[in-house]
Amino acid sequence: MGAKSFGHYQQISQCFDELVQADGQIRPPAAAIARFIERHGSAELIQRQEQLNQTISAMGVCFTLYSDGNNIDRCWPLDVMPRTIPSSEWQKTSAGLKQRLAALNLFIDDLYHDQRILKDGIVPADLVLDSRNYLAPCKGISLRYGVWANICGTDLVRDGSGQFLVLEDNLRVPSGVSYMLENRTVMKRVFPELFADSFIYPVDDYPHQLWRMLASLSPRPGDVPCIVVLTPGVYNSAYFEHSFLAQQMGVELAENTDLLVQDDIVYLKTLHGLQRVDVIYRRVDDVFIDPQAFRSDSVLGIPGLIKAWAKGNVSIANAPGSGVADDKVIYAYVPQIINYYLGEQPLIDNVPTYLCLDPKQRDYVLANLDQLVVKPANESGGYGILIGPRSTKAEQQQMADAIQANPRNFIAQPTLALSTAPTLCDGVLEPRHLDLRPFILQGRDLYCTTGGLSRVALKKGSLVVNSSQGGGSKDTWIINDEV
Repeated sequence: MGAKSFGHYQQISQCFDELVQADGQIRPPAAAIARFIERHGSAELIQRQEQLNQTISAMGVCFTLYSDGNNIDRCWPLDVMPRTIPSSEWQKTSAGLKQRLAALNLFIDDLYHDQRILKDGIVPADLVLDSRNYLAPCKGISLRYGVWANICGTDLVRDGSGQFLVLEDNLRVPSGVSYMLENRTVMKRVFPELFADSFIYPVDDYPHQLWRMLASLSPRPGDVPCIVVLTPGVYNSAYFEHSFLAQQMGVELAENTDLLVQDDIVYLKTLHGLQRVDVIYRRVDDVFIDPQAFRSDSVLGIPGLIKAWAKGNVSIANAPGSGVADDKVIYAYVPQIINYYLGEQPLIDNVPTYLCLDPKQRDYVLANLDQLVVKPANESGGYGILIGPRSTKAEQQQMADAIQANPRNFIAQPTLALSTAPTLCDGVLEPRHLDLRPFILQGRDLYCTTGGLSRVALKKGSLVVNSSQGGGSKDTWIINDEV
């Protein structure tokens, strides 16, 4: 394969490639992987991919794919080629992500209290108050540090010039961080010489940072807090992550039947009796966590939990109601939200966005469905999306009908030339589109991962990176370029 192999690597025109410059030269952060390929050739790269797959299987790193009503556990798909980003660039990106979460938390706290931003007309009141994610029972509740969204997974993409843009914010129960950690563990086993050949920033402090953030939320400061990870159970698609994070933090993994509320205090049932719970890291959707407060038909919730939380006797991360800012329509207002609360300009721009609830913007969207990406406001996992240039007339008409029936529920964005990276496909390096999900924590302090989960569309030409839709992943290396 050799160094010349990158000369045969066919980049996609108008797309920023993460490892190879437009002239075919290797980007400096990717120098170590380029040297490895030059030294060992394609056969060794293929062998390392096989070793990597075997390691993932042996470690039991999996995800659940819902197919035809069945739950199928699949080995986590990890590509042997890492994605590299210089640390000088990441410092600016990290600062922008922290800025964004800080502003969003001020926004959420305001919405459940004085609603100044609505009264000042910065964000239309009906957008918030009519949102299914605005939970009226949360109004007036005050939280430690005023923080509602303690864990955020922000999806970033690069445009054709290589500039990072925010694609969306995930503020309810963001997932994927366990795969970021396991990707690194596997890559260090498979490529020890590459880690010796580069200064790659570690990611393995995340479980400690997560525990530290959760502990800072405890209503009983001074004691070692009792923290639990609340999971819907083994049939949830992210159960691997729930159990992984609980184990890494050294805390209990609990289902709703393991918890109960007495006198507005939450307790964990243990072999030695009841133990008071201070902090719940919930991986259950808002409206299912307490059948007395929200959905009475929920079999996943803990009766009385919201009352205990409202009285300040237990902290919940992310707080119920934080999903009000996890709405693709609200997303369009985040630059104004940052400016309103922080008096700053966004350090990372949004992708240009059209709101279908606005008549003029809706007319433009309907006239250009063949060119735009249209998304439902509150779906996740890549579901319900129309990618205009790759859609049929029938699909466009179906989307047009859905938009006209419920314009509030849709936004549209230009079809971006998402960045690509060399990906091993049937033994050959080919460009595949990818995004990046860093994880940001906010409690007493703000923290951002050094990198994140890079998700890659394994299907040729596809822009959908979600694992549920056939996507895979790459280890993300933040390379020190300042030594």
